[in-house]
Amino acid sequence: MAAAAASSAIALRRAGNEEFRRGQYGPAAALYTRALALLEAAGEAAAEERSVLLANRAACHLKEGACRLCVADCSGALDLVPFGIKPLLRRAAAYEALERYQLAYVDYKTALQVDCSIQAAHDGVNRMTKALLEKDGVNWRQKLPPIPTVPISAQARWSAPSAEAPGANAPPATALRGEPDQSGAGTERAQTLKEEGNELVKKGNHKKAVEKYSESLKLRQECATYTNRALCYLTLKQYKEAVQDCTEALRLDPKNVKALYRRAQALKELKDYRSSIADIKSLLKTEPKNTAALRLLQELNRA
Repeated sequence: MAAAAASSAIALRRAGNEEFRRGQYGPAAALYTRALALLEAAGEAAAEERSVLLANRAACHLKEGACRLCVADCSGALDLVPFGIKPLLRRAAAYEALERYQLAYVDYKTALQVDCSIQAAHDGVNRMTKALLEKDGVNWRQKLPPIPTVPISAQARWSAPSAEAPGANAPPATALRGEPDQSGAGTERAQTLKEEGNELVKKGNHKKAVEKYSESLKLRQECATYTNRALCYLTLKQYKEAVQDCTEALRLDPKNVKALYRRAQALKELKDYRSSIADIKSLLKTEPKNTAALRLLQELNRA
């Protein structure tokens, strides 16, 4: 019976991975949840598989902007199998989006103890250092929670590549968060595709622009490309997709005004007024006199 449950859970995970690749994050999360339910009775025997499933479901939550759910799933994954790279990075990204910069810093630094070559973690540390310096001043390090020491055994565990990327806890350094190739040729092509998308937006062809921006993002993750595609999704009334893109942009630049404003617009259309107001208030900390944001805040307060 246990073997049958494990086999069914793996099949559900693979199906979830396929949905995730297609951008169907809600259905993917539902499949991971079903797999977790099958393994619930297995206890320690299925700890590693349950950890992978929780980390995968966390990725779905992160894509949908459900950062608190992402944190909960990543913490559960790390309780089962400590120091997994993917749950550490996803929890760090969620903390960053929630502006809990101290906790994000700790997770990024912990990930670097596991694998010092992870560029996404280095970038995260740099962003958090800047944010904490602005927030807490020159003594910001004194206010940090303790950074756990990663044992050598855990470092060795994650040094070997995994056979199955979507469910893996140890992606290659360039594949973290699904990050594409950053080579010079790829960067140049990404810029060209983004500019083609911009031209299509000017012509009012938002569907074609989405295609160009999507191709660009496969080659290079850039904040402006995400916010541009989010604008197209807003025009096309694809509000959940707009939220996802703005969340991705804010992971790259936590104070990006366009991302905060466009996510607030999308959340308003989805009737998530509390989250929308929170985004506008974050924006107004950076630009207190932003008239469009002030106008939207008035509308939200009347909603």
